[in-house]
Amino acid sequence: MASSHSSSPVPQSNSSDAFFKKEMDATKRFRPVQSLPDVCPKEPTGDPNNLCDSPSLVVDQHRWTIYHSKVNLPAALNDPRSPRNILHYTNRKSLRERRFMKDARIFVLLKIPSTGHYYTLTIFMKPDFALEDSLTFNAVLPWSHFSTAGGKGNRDAASSKLLQEKLSHYLDIVEVNIAHQISLRSEAFFHAMTSQHELQDYLRKTSQAVKLLREKISKIDKVMCEGSLRVLRLSLTRNNCIKAYNKLKLMATVHQTQPTVQLLLSTSEFVGALDLIATTQEVLQQELQGIHSFRHLGSQLCELEKLIDKMMIAEFSTYARNDLNRPLEDDCQILEEERLVSLVFGLLKQRKLNFYEIYGDEMIITAKNIIKQCVVNTVSQIEEIDTEVVVKLADQMRMMNFPQWFDLLKNIFSKFTIFLKRIKATLNTIRSVVFLVLDKNQKTRDLEDTLQKNSAKDSTVDTEVAYLTHEGMFISDAFSEGDLPPVAADTTSQRNTSPNSEPCSSDSVSEPECTTDSSSSKEQTSSSVTPGGVEMMIGDDMKLTDLELVRLANNIQELLYNASDICHDRSVKFLMARAKDGFLEKLNSNEFVALSRLMEGFILDTEQICGRKSMSLRGALQSQANRFVNRFHEERKTKLSLLLDNERWKQAEVPAEFQDLVDSVSDGRISLPEKKTAATEERKPTEFLIVEGQKYATVGTVLLLIRIILEYCQCVDNIPSITTDMLTRLSDLLKYFNSRSCQLVLGAGALQVVGLKTITTKNLALSSRCLQLIVHYIPIIRAHFEARLQPKQFSMLRHFDHITKDYHDHIAEISAKLVAIMDSLFDKLLSKYEVKAPVPSACFRNICKQMAKMHEAIYDLLPEEQTQMLFLRINASYKLHLKRQLAHLNVVNDGGPLNGLVTSDVAFYTGNLQALKGLNNLDLNMAEIWEQKR
Repeated sequence: MASSHSSSPVPQSNSSDAFFKKEMDATKRFRPVQSLPDVCPKEPTGDPNNLCDSPSLVVDQHRWTIYHSKVNLPAALNDPRSPRNILHYTNRKSLRERRFMKDARIFVLLKIPSTGHYYTLTIFMKPDFALEDSLTFNAVLPWSHFSTAGGKGNRDAASSKLLQEKLSHYLDIVEVNIAHQISLRSEAFFHAMTSQHELQDYLRKTSQAVKLLREKISKIDKVMCEGSLRVLRLSLTRNNCIKAYNKLKLMATVHQTQPTVQLLLSTSEFVGALDLIATTQEVLQQELQGIHSFRHLGSQLCELEKLIDKMMIAEFSTYARNDLNRPLEDDCQILEEERLVSLVFGLLKQRKLNFYEIYGDEMIITAKNIIKQCVVNTVSQIEEIDTEVVVKLADQMRMMNFPQWFDLLKNIFSKFTIFLKRIKATLNTIRSVVFLVLDKNQKTRDLEDTLQKNSAKDSTVDTEVAYLTHEGMFISDAFSEGDLPPVAADTTSQRNTSPNSEPCSSDSVSEPECTTDSSSSKEQTSSSVTPGGVEMMIGDDMKLTDLELVRLANNIQELLYNASDICHDRSVKFLMARAKDGFLEKLNSNEFVALSRLMEGFILDTEQICGRKSMSLRGALQSQANRFVNRFHEERKTKLSLLLDNERWKQAEVPAEFQDLVDSVSDGRISLPEKKTAATEERKPTEFLIVEGQKYATVGTVLLLIRIILEYCQCVDNIPSITTDMLTRLSDLLKYFNSRSCQLVLGAGALQVVGLKTITTKNLALSSRCLQLIVHYIPIIRAHFEARLQPKQFSMLRHFDHITKDYHDHIAEISAKLVAIMDSLFDKLLSKYEVKAPVPSACFRNICKQMAKMHEAIYDLLPEEQTQMLFLRINASYKLHLKRQLAHLNVVNDGGPLNGLVTSDVAFYTGNLQALKGLNNLDLNMAEIWEQKR
């Protein structure tokens, strides 16, 4: 009996041998009551993906569920679907064990009476506690202690018997105390027993009611819900199968991406390859994310994309080299335009916006090769140049004469012109591609704005695989009426309309009603990239801003300007290489004009092609033109100086060619005859030069000066860039002629330079007439230069005004010199005049003789009106000297004998003077010789 009750000892409150326990709070000793699980939960509302997957206690009460399963630990640990179940279980059990050990520590020790030994109470709390076990029994009752305490066998037996009696006695005491305690609480105990029976009856009835309710609900579920739910479950299963098929189909397509890309790259379809890579990357990130077999495909595609970048750069470099180095014939067709467009689209797609620099580098190399090849071809055709002796191309080129070198330069300019036209055509194609992308961006923005204003974005349904469960969200709540999957809706409609018709099979999933939106959109994107259509190459993934595209277009246009500059720079180097030995400075006027016209024509052609002026070649031409102008001017100034130094200031005959020259100027054009015609050579020279009906007696120097002046004017026509320099040089030449002729004639320098004995009146008159001829042409020259100057350069025309004034002053000085010659003669002769017979006096006869000589010298040289004006001035001088002499002789106009003698002499003078040719109507007014009476 003691052994049967030893597992549930009850300590006495007043016993000193009872076990001790630690004080505990009521809240620590009792766990909170856990609520029982709801056997019929409410219908939840939430995400269909979070539906509870537990079996229903109502529907599944009569069939096997997971609650009937018994799974061993290895199976639970290896369950791939629930890797955290065992972890949750171990955490929960360890928590209970810690709580149990905490409660167990409140019982400190159990003291065995009469032995004085203490035992921990934890051994009694073990789940496998049983006194039948010898180990457990020995642990509770240590007999070994008792056997060693007495030392003798009889004493041990007596002690054991005594101990057994004590334990029996203690057991009796415990039973008495328990009976006593029960008697004290008997009423409450029996009341509890009665309530327990009533509660059990109530629970039995409740259990029967619940069982009946479950059976009714199960029947309702079978009759009303099971069929419909099964249809929906099958619909979802079918939809999921289609999605799974489409996924597999998409995976198969993605699996073929790399071979397809390699195939596209083999045909240089870079845009198609890049679009396929971009589409595949998008599919991997969105629809095939997490697929283990494709975990390395993304990085492989990235590496492949980098490889395509390098291939496109290399391909564009090869294209540029082939395009620029093909034979420079008169053909400006674009080389493989479709290939170029595809390359540009691919480079733009990859944001390789500096690809045009590759084309620029190839332009520089090609421009060098063009000149080199032209020189080689020309040198090979010239037998005089031994290429084995003269190795360098520059030295070979310097051995050419001007016609050979000029033809070479013309060939280079022709090649460069075709070269620039090809570059323009290629760059225009590239710019058109850039503008197409820019236009597509604008249209895309306009479309987006329109869509935002006129329509709302359609909400999309989650395309993940859904699972139908009983506990959780019902299918009617998971999808609204407008959001049902198209496959489910189609299946429902088929079930309602034609029950006997078969649903869409897996082989027909490519049809519209069986294809998901995501897979069809990807396939459409992939198929839209075709290399044949330019518009279709512009994908939606051209992530370039308008600013970047505009800047790129401007850079491409600037590259065309650079091409013009490159051609001009190479041409300048070619010119400078030939000009090292002073070759260009030694050119005559015709050669330099031909060179200038060729260069000007090339400059205008490049400006027309490229749309912008390049200054390098123009500057080189201007530099050479300035040197030419200096040499041109110095040669003609030296020539004029030599002519003047050898001029004897005698009237020269006028050859027919000079008459034709001034006649052409009179017709309004300034040009030099290229060759003498036979008719011109047969015509005899004339005495005078006829200019607009007036006769000009001139010297040979002035005839040549007129030709030189026209050469200046014609140079301005041939080389417009030297207009201002030529104007300055021509002004200097005219001034030089004026000053030098003044020194030689008025200054009598010709006496020493030429060896003239004297400067005659004929020399003076001829010089005056030559100056008048030059003055006649100054307005014509001025108008010629004015038509070729810029408005801001009109101030330079004042040089001609100053020159005209200087020439008029010079002419006036010559006239004054002629008058001064006669004035000195009058002073000499009239100072000795005496009023006496005979009449006419010798003085007046001598004066008339000198007047006749003067008239004879100048009449054929000067116009009649100028002769009359000159003799009027001479007559005024004569009257002044005569009047002074008469006053000195006290001869007055009194009608006396002396007055009569003077009157006779004056009449003789008047008659002789008016008898001269052209002076008959001259008003001499000889009454002024007499002093007026006051």
